[in-house]
Amino acid sequence: MKEIKASEFKSRCLKVMDRVQQTGEPVIVTKRGKPVVKVIPMETANNDIFGFMKGRMEIVGDIVSPATPIDDWNALKEDEQE
Repeated sequence: MKEIKASEFKSRCLKVMDRVQQTGEPVIVTKRGKPVVKVIPMETANNDIFGFMKGRMEIVGDIVSPATPIDDWNALKEDEQE
């Protein structure tokens, strides 16, 4: 973890924040050699409903075909009898 003096942070604040956002590495700001604050990247909330479950489940088997054979469907048998 990098450390930076408060006076240096004051003059390069935006560059430090950009680097923290890009690398994800926190930076500790010190004052008179003592740690005062830690600059860490924000976690972005993914509010998109499309793809939010990506990688959390696995599809196994055929998801297109019916679970039971078509011959067992009562609705189709009733149509044939009429």
